Amino acid sequence: MNKYFVFVYLIFCVLFSSCLTNRDLVYLQERDGITAEDLGLIEQPKPYRVQVNDMLSIRVKALDQELVSMFNPVGESESGNQSGGLYFNGFTVDMHGNIEFPVLGKMNVLGFTIAEIKEKVEAELLKQYFKETAEIFVTVKLAGLKYTTIGEIGSGVHTLLQDRVNIVEALANAGDISETGDRKDILIIRQYPEGQRIHHIDLTDVKAMKSPYYYIEPNDIILVKPLKRKALGAGQTAMQNLATISSLVSLLVSTYFLTRNL
Repeated sequence: MNKYFVFVYLIFCVLFSSCLTNRDLVYLQERDGITAEDLGLIEQPKPYRVQVNDMLSIRVKALDQELVSMFNPVGESESGNQSGGLYFNGFTVDMHGNIEFPVLGKMNVLGFTIAEIKEKVEAELLKQYFKETAEIFVTVKLAGLKYTTIGEIGSGVHTLLQDRVNIVEALANAGDISETGDRKDILIIRQYPEGQRIHHIDLTDVKAMKSPYYYIEPNDIILVKPLKRKALGAGQTAMQNLATISSLVSLLVSTYFLTRNL
């Protein structure tokens, strides 16, 4: 009787210790007595500073459009800038942090904000080609926010036509994390002028909203690892675990009787 009790107890331990719970699946949970209200206002991140491989859309406008036509690609339109055409007509930041701007030549933009690049282009145009009376106006935008997902969310490269995107929005756009993905330790591989760094964020904790990595940046790589129970082959629910254990017990019993009859 005692052996039977121990056996049943062990089965229940395996069943419920390996099942997924709300703590594994729910985003931004309130823990340790900290509520969303306690976090206060979630401030917007500091202005993004352009990195290598970023793509920029730069347009020059004036009262007389013919004066600035040489600076804008032929047939370029506002909508065209937000499509695949920008790959050919946009300005990619090279490995040295430069872009090749029509007539003005190479301009270094590495580490500059979008607003600073706008001021820099306007200043160079007024210095070299135009007078104040031309009333030129420059618009500079990132060509969407491109990021990569890999792991328990599916692999892919995504682009959102927004200046700012938080990681929850980015994951939702990529199809969300699977039930076997580890939401407690998301890896973000981020690009810096000196190279790449890996950062971690726990998306099951509401405090993640205060993390410096809550907002993604262009060219981020988001890696979602599998839960350990997936690596061990455990099921996601009690019924799946019961089916696995039943199959294992059946196999052991069959093996026992077969070897006993030999």
